[in-house]
Amino acid sequence: MTLILAQEEKVAIKQIDHLMETYCKGCLLKTHYRETQGKHQAHQYCISECSVGIRIKQLGNKLQ
Repeated sequence: MTLILAQEEKVAIKQIDHLMETYCKGCLLKTHYRETQGKHQAHQYCISECSVGIRIKQLGNKLQ
């Protein structure tokens, strides 16, 4: 099966990759939440409170 992405989807994926590489990789808050409250709580923080995570979520919604 070949998946053909629209240009807007390609741009969204590149933006998500850039944000994650720049801000999420090595994030101290995510690491802290993961160690103290667990993986689920760390994820919840990222998608509901972190401005970068919220932006990634918005971009991801474009891909649906």
